[in-house]
Amino acid sequence: MSYQNILIAKEHNIATITINRPEKLNALNKVTIEELHHAFSTLETHQDIRAIILKGSGEKAFVAGADIAEFAEFSVEEGIQLSAQGQETLFNFVENLKVPVIAAINGFALGGGLELAMACHIRVVSDNAKMGLPEVSLGVIPGYGGTQRLPQLIGKGRALEMILTAGMISAEEAYRMGLVNHVVKQEELVSFCNEIAQKIIKNSPAAISMAIHAVNANYKEGENGFETEIKSFGKCFGTEDFKEGTKAFLEKRKAVFTGE
Repeated sequence: MSYQNILIAKEHNIATITINRPEKLNALNKVTIEELHHAFSTLETHQDIRAIILKGSGEKAFVAGADIAEFAEFSVEEGIQLSAQGQETLFNFVENLKVPVIAAINGFALGGGLELAMACHIRVVSDNAKMGLPEVSLGVIPGYGGTQRLPQLIGKGRALEMILTAGMISAEEAYRMGLVNHVVKQEELVSFCNEIAQKIIKNSPAAISMAIHAVNANYKEGENGFETEIKSFGKCFGTEDFKEGTKAFLEKRKAVFTGE
């Protein structure tokens, strides 16, 4: 598939996806969401890809929100469909991806942009970043998981304040709240994310995918996170990665994991 709005680069088991709509501050439209889904789903099947970095092009924005012009005239049913399809196609999909996704947040991450960052497994921001969910200022609410993931990350009270005021917060505020993992200088953002990815790819891909599944289970209705952990822990014993990891430990050498 040829992409209009995203770029993909691969190096040393790490893939970088760049949302490339700088003239629109990398705003998410239908085509971009579909392209991102295709890119993530394709990279997940590549055994040589062990981590993914997601970033926006240019110096102004990670993703400045959704493309409002696309849905300004939508009906109630069209709005429901927009939210449901978006969550299934991209946001929930990224959250449940077997390969860890690191969001490199530069500049603005607003609305759907912040929701996409929150769906990623790890978030790193540049010191010039501004984040927020301004949807209520447009007469709507966050529809791509923002009302659910933000309270999970920073607590109900702070989440409601951010959502109801439609205000933006700084990188340092986001860090203090626990919304992001790290704050770094703008020029160091991608290299810092790459350092985290390098640490990840040394470990078992099979175990990493199990860990993501187990952590996510705690936040899913009808799932018992502890039970999921127990089952996932047990499944690890049936993998080649477990055999290699324990053998390498006993032989005092570095493990060579295959993800099987």
